[in-house]
Amino acid sequence: MRIGPVKRVDRLVGLSVLGAVGLTWFVLVAFDAFTIFVGELNDVGQGSYTVAKAISYTLLTVPRRLYEMFGYAALIGGLLGLGGLAGTGELTALRAAGLSKLRICVSVVITLFALTLCVAVLGETLAAWGDRSAKALSLGAKSKDITLAKGGSVWARDGETVINAGSGRTRETGEGPVVDLNRVRVFEFDQQGRLVTLSVAARAEHRLGKWTLFDLRRTVFGEASATSTEAARMDWPSGLDPDLLALSIVKLDYLNLAALARNIAYLERNNQDAGKFHEAWWARAFYPVNVLVLAFCALPFAFGTLRSGGMAKRLFVGIVLGIGFYFLQRTVVSMGSVYGLPPALANALPPLMLIAGSTLWFRRNA
Repeated sequence: MRIGPVKRVDRLVGLSVLGAVGLTWFVLVAFDAFTIFVGELNDVGQGSYTVAKAISYTLLTVPRRLYEMFGYAALIGGLLGLGGLAGTGELTALRAAGLSKLRICVSVVITLFALTLCVAVLGETLAAWGDRSAKALSLGAKSKDITLAKGGSVWARDGETVINAGSGRTRETGEGPVVDLNRVRVFEFDQQGRLVTLSVAARAEHRLGKWTLFDLRRTVFGEASATSTEAARMDWPSGLDPDLLALSIVKLDYLNLAALARNIAYLERNNQDAGKFHEAWWARAFYPVNVLVLAFCALPFAFGTLRSGGMAKRLFVGIVLGIGFYFLQRTVVSMGSVYGLPPALANALPPLMLIAGSTLWFRRNA
């Protein structure tokens, strides 16, 4: 078989992989979105939440699901695409014509690299916007007292009090779940709708059934005067449901790099722990690297024994590698957090370990 220009080989391999990745991606996202939609149907009838809004909510989260599922689609689709060429004998012909396994795998990675760049941009723009919009739609329909404003800030009403928070997060402690709100403003009105007090706090925390404001400046408005006081902390007798409020908080994994950087800067200016935000920032920054490394290390499985293994074996290998890398990454990052490793190093170790392990395995089984 005459290969012709190398670009023709790249086109042949790239189109095969592109079709397999696209099909796998569609199936994974469709299944995930359908599962979420079924779950949202349980909330239909709560407030003004309807089936149409459940559909809108699901569609708004599709860009984020595309972003999340792409790594698995690239891994499984790459194996299926290259395995398809092996099944038809085209992979054997390319090898007989003098192309190395590495050169064929590079053709696959070129295709995946272009897709990964597009998906990374999607995750930083449309995916982040869609998830915020979905949260706002869901909260606005299910609760009249809590809403999300443009930019992700939270507005809530508690009787005659209106609360605004720039951002928030939930975390687990030994005492149970804790809700943290940052850049908090509390507006208290009287029965006539006049502003009585304004409290500005660096953060608010719900722990063990009560709210506490920290680094507080409270201004009380009189008929013709205003009096301000400051306090390091103060209990806040609020009836806000922390479970409902937690639903309004966008998960760290869903924030884009710019939003994570803003929160890190704010927390560090106020001498607060920004560790989780640093971990989320570096995890997102390493997303393209993890996708490409995982796919590249899995591709050699499409050669050799997989030629007779069929689709089932390729799917099995892809799923095992994907799940194994997921747990490896979570374990290393968690251990890095416990032992004080820099988040950048903790996120770099899993792909480096995968490259080292794959290189050793393939050298022994070449």
